[in-house]
Amino acid sequence: MNELTIRPAVRSDLPAIVAMLADDALGATRESPDDLTPYQDAFARLAADPQQHVVVAERNGRAVGTLQLTVIPGLSRRGSTRTVIEGVRVDSTERGSGLGTELIEWAVEKSRSLGADLVQLTSDATRTDAHRFYERLGFTASHLGFKLAL
Repeated sequence: MNELTIRPAVRSDLPAIVAMLADDALGATRESPDDLTPYQDAFARLAADPQQHVVVAERNGRAVGTLQLTVIPGLSRRGSTRTVIEGVRVDSTERGSGLGTELIEWAVEKSRSLGADLVQLTSDATRTDAHRFYERLGFTASHLGFKLAL
């Protein structure tokens, strides 16, 4: 009865996904769980793009984790394909349960099955606990990232 399923997200998962995105100090400043309109528009675009994989981890009929996996074919690295993991979140009731590890392991295996040569992710500089988590799973801090707000 306590079985975990990782499955493609559906539109009805949006309230739970957005709540998880908003449930930390950074997310609370940039997410709007009370207005799902922009998320519904974004989800429609993601669902229509075969290079996007938004998933939820479901336990007992409830979404308790989520992430987005993006496939990026490229010319660099001898024409390799990479994937990018984004928006990794675990419901507060599941933190420390190993669910985050299961989600990342799912994303790595999915990346392999899609023919990717490299899996990458970014993490906000202030999320030091997340950095240790990703390093424990074999990721290395290899690049310095930059952003430009538009």
